[in-house]
Amino acid sequence: MLRLLPILLFFVSTAFAQTFTSTIRGSVRDSDTGLPLTGATVSLSPTQAGAITDAQGTFRFGNLSVGRYQLTVSYLGYTTVLISELLLESGKENVQQIRLLPSGKQLHEATVTATRPVSVNSIQEITIEQTFRYAATYMDPARVATSFPGVAAANDQANGLVIRGNSPNSMQWRLEGVEIVNPNHLSNAGTFSDRPTSTGGGVNILSTQLLGTSQFLSGAFPAQYGNVNGGILDMHLRNGNDEQTEFTAQASLLGLDFAAEGPFSKKSKAFYLVNYRYSFTALLGAMGASFGGEDMRFQDLSFNLNFPNAKGGRFTVFGTGGISSNTFEPDKDTAAWEYEKDGQNILYKNRMFASGITFEQPLANKLSVRAALVGSALATSRVAYAVNSQSFGRDELLGDQKLINGKVSLNTTFTYRYNPRSRFEWGLFVTLNKYETDVWSVNTNLNSLAVQPFVKWSFQVTPGISGEVGLHAMLSKVERTEKLSALPEPRAAVKWQLSETDQLSASYGLHSQMQTAGLYTTHIYDTDYYNNRNLSPTRSQQIVLGYQKSFPKNSSLKIEAYWQHLFDVPVGQGLRDNYSVVNLIEEIPYEFLKNNGTARNYGVEASFQKLLTSDYYLLVSGSLYDATYVDLFGQRHKARFNGRHTFSFTGGKEFKSGNESLWGVNAKVLWLGGFRDKPIDVEYSKVLKTTLYEAQSHYSVKMKDYFRPDLRIYWKKSKAKFNRTLAIDLQNVSGTKNEAYRYFDKRKDDVVTQYQLGLIPVLSYRWEF
Repeated sequence: MLRLLPILLFFVSTAFAQTFTSTIRGSVRDSDTGLPLTGATVSLSPTQAGAITDAQGTFRFGNLSVGRYQLTVSYLGYTTVLISELLLESGKENVQQIRLLPSGKQLHEATVTATRPVSVNSIQEITIEQTFRYAATYMDPARVATSFPGVAAANDQANGLVIRGNSPNSMQWRLEGVEIVNPNHLSNAGTFSDRPTSTGGGVNILSTQLLGTSQFLSGAFPAQYGNVNGGILDMHLRNGNDEQTEFTAQASLLGLDFAAEGPFSKKSKAFYLVNYRYSFTALLGAMGASFGGEDMRFQDLSFNLNFPNAKGGRFTVFGTGGISSNTFEPDKDTAAWEYEKDGQNILYKNRMFASGITFEQPLANKLSVRAALVGSALATSRVAYAVNSQSFGRDELLGDQKLINGKVSLNTTFTYRYNPRSRFEWGLFVTLNKYETDVWSVNTNLNSLAVQPFVKWSFQVTPGISGEVGLHAMLSKVERTEKLSALPEPRAAVKWQLSETDQLSASYGLHSQMQTAGLYTTHIYDTDYYNNRNLSPTRSQQIVLGYQKSFPKNSSLKIEAYWQHLFDVPVGQGLRDNYSVVNLIEEIPYEFLKNNGTARNYGVEASFQKLLTSDYYLLVSGSLYDATYVDLFGQRHKARFNGRHTFSFTGGKEFKSGNESLWGVNAKVLWLGGFRDKPIDVEYSKVLKTTLYEAQSHYSVKMKDYFRPDLRIYWKKSKAKFNRTLAIDLQNVSGTKNEAYRYFDKRKDDVVTQYQLGLIPVLSYRWEF
């Protein structure tokens, strides 16, 4: 036995010393044409390894130890790109798609990108790695955005975003560059009326397993973006592994998640990526998390199929679809019925899908074309019953509402690079909108059309000064109206590089956005004369001034000042309600509106970011802002979302434990100014047993400041053929009760304050192989 001991110790020590490896590979292409760049130099740190791209523009670093890396890519006549925060794990290749820009002196940025930046100012990229690492994101890119300056969540239960004081309805969702319907499960989450919103929901239907790098823009927008005033979240799908099959499985208190990717066959150049997710809140309820007695469930399926061609182009087919439900049943103990909702049975259902195709093709050495066609639809239903306190059977039908919102969007864009200093881009967006509902104050089906041509010229005046000018046009028509809205929208931006580390920038844009479908279809007094179908789009002028300074060790400081003037804002024409659309979230107003109002948002934002190097990262951001609106009578008031300030701290540190394990501790703290509400007429509400606001009231009631700390701790462990991650997310770890809204409760016979979510613990186990 003693003779075997040295042999046993040898094998044990060898096992503990084992180094697990994987591969970093990818391709380098021209940013405009998509043609491969042969002979590009790719270096990898901290290993100092180097590679040269082949005839297809591809590179490969094999047998790398798992861990964190940085890629530097350079090519004669093109700018050098640095890509940080690359995490290599065993059992999973890291595949990068890199596009280089024509050369020119530019700032050595800390927040570098593998693709051409789509905007000079007010843009942030959201990566897969961030959604996995940041605390309490639930793998949702919209929740990552709350770490950015000037961004606040409208409610803990939902991912609707308040951007620079604008309503969440001013935001636009895009998929593969074109506009889609609200892509979220449970689009009524966190709302006062329990009706669906146009932009928010409980969680994104597209799992992060399928997403690549997304762009988040907060204005002023370049010429290729239209029909938006507040912000844009443009989601892009990642390609998947084109050489070998890989799988991912995850189980958590939210449910189950499965993904697979790889080539269709060993001989095929085509490859796929598919993901299925099933989630529920029953396990969270068993852990003590409270969702107000509601049972929430959702499931979704997403896929992305890629078909490269021999001429450097590609054709993709993609889709996503999800169903979700939210059921509330009363407690069997009627003595526990405290609020009006406690005696009701409510069933909410949400169905969403989006599917489309894209085509990219170089047409020459300087010209390329990209086209995308996407169809999307969102169908919701809500049924509410009063429950008999004796038999617990359903009594009176309190409400039955259905809604269908659909879009078909087409985009074709041409890109021509005249020379390294001059680049032209032009194209056309066409979006057909369809809306159906049986809400009693609407009960109208309506179609609308938006046609948006654009042209943009990007140029370089000197090695340190570059800019772009463009023109966007918004042509829109609502069904059963003779009015055609034709709005030209000039855009311009300039960037001045003072030195290798300092940059000044300025942007201007004239923008417009069509009204939400519920506004167009509202009927007043059951007559056809008092309707809102003739409303014009809301317009805005935006100016942004920016300064950026880069520091060593992948860190940077950004400061932006912005001014936004909104006009042609629909405001109420009634004598009782002081109504403006800039305060809208989910309501379908029973109000006759005209484009007589204005609004104004201005502020200053700052953020300091250090990317994940030396085992830690940091993002500290904040803003001071003011959001006001002018009513029918010309009086200026504080807007609903005028919280006055935002602050967020997001950071974390990783700890290595041998060659196998990596620990991460991540924190996120949000401190936001409280939003505003109207004063409730208590006496009148008691008479009519419903929430009624004081006559001609404005948003004079300020809710308390919002405070929420989140925590995420993960443990990654590598093996020869797979890696595992055990993590726990604690949203609102302090259990702070943040105010959501106020309403008159019939059972309480008084005004009640509704609070947001408390502590939400989510334990998860992830396996990649």
